[in-house]
Parts: sequence; structure tokens; C-alpha cells
Amino acid sequence: MGFVKEFKEFAFKGNVLDLAVGVIIGAAFGKIVSSLVEDVITPLLLNPALKAAGAENIAKLSWNGVTYGNFLSAVISFLCIAFVLFLIIKAANKMKKPAEEAPAGPTEDQKLLTEIRDLLKNK
Repeated sequence: MGFVKEFKEFAFKGNVLDLAVGVIIGAAFGKIVSSLVEDVITPLLLNPALKAAGAENIAKLSWNGVTYGNFLSAVISFLCIAFVLFLIIKAANKMKKPAEEAPAGPTEDQKLLTEIRDLLKNK
């Protein structure tokens, strides 16, 4: 098998294309969630809470040259994004229709009764 043919089979498999689409959609969805957190949640909820705590500009907090405020800002941002994703996934799962369960097969008693029935029919 030639190298080009082998690469073509690899690159155009359904799994590779599905993965590429997933990555692209994931990146776009990440931008939506980041914008929601930075442009909506932070100004409405986080900024008033930080002002009340006296830490309006958390990113500039430092101690002996260690800017731990950047780290705290990143942790708070992560927690906000994780919480928003949790809420979105929870809402999406509620909207999904529950999958119909496959009908259960006959029980052992039903199988035995069917065999007895078939034996009685054959007599």
C-alpha cells in the first residue's frame, strides 16, 4: 500500500473527521462560555463580591514580589467556567428524551412454560 493511499485512508476516516468537527465546535463553545463568564457573570456577581471584600483588582495582589493575585484570579475564573459548564450540561441532559428501554426477554419461568406448552401441542 502506498504512503499517499495509506495517509488518505487515515485522514478521511469517519472518526478523524468527527474528532476534527468536535474540536472546532468545542473551541467555539469555549469562547461562548468564556464570554458568558467574563462579560455577564463577572460584572454582575463577582465584581460586587470582590468590592465588598476589598479586593477589587485581585490580579494585582502580591506579597514579597510573588503575584499570587494572578493565580487567585485564574482559580476563580476556572471555578466560574466549570460551574457554568455544569449548569449547561445539566440543562442539556434534562432536555434529552430518555432512551426507550429494549423489551426484556422472557424469564426462566416463561421459557419453561413455553417448552411445556410446545410439548403438550406436539402430543
